[in-house]
Amino acid sequence: MSEPTETPQAATAALSTEDQELEAMRQRVQQMEEEAAKLRQMHEEVEKKMGQPDPEKNEADLRSVYVGNVDYAVTPEELQKHFESSGVINRVTILCDKFTGHPKGYAFIEFAEPDSIKSALAQNESLLHGRPLKVTEKRANVPGMHRGRGGFRGRRPYGRPRGRGGYRGRRGFYTPY
Repeated sequence: MSEPTETPQAATAALSTEDQELEAMRQRVQQMEEEAAKLRQMHEEVEKKMGQPDPEKNEADLRSVYVGNVDYAVTPEELQKHFESSGVINRVTILCDKFTGHPKGYAFIEFAEPDSIKSALAQNESLLHGRPLKVTEKRANVPGMHRGRGGFRGRRPYGRPRGRGGYRGRRGFYTPY
């Protein structure tokens, strides 16, 4: 039995097609590496933007106070009149529920100068519409904080199963059936 021998031309043709396929694969890998480098660069830019808050917002936070326990009938004009002795007020914001439109019971006051905050903090526990106001410095809003359900992420605490309470003989659960 003799083994089939390939002609040199057929071997060269087979090598050239393999070489072409390898070269095409190398080009695809090169393109994928370039795309990955672009994505890494875009990801770094986004992380830089997320890590550094807008300086204009940060400046407004430094000149603002939080006012809690605000009566639902208080208007921004009344709050402005109440805090006008502290300094020049740029903006009074009373937050409202987006579904009902009713006030939530707290407000933010932005002053023209950061020094006005100290005199506004002195008005903590002052009465407005018969309610003591809670006045504190506005904290900076950190992205990603307090979103969702907290640490459980959809699970029930302590591994308790959902439903009728788990096993029937288990202590601490009432299961009538």
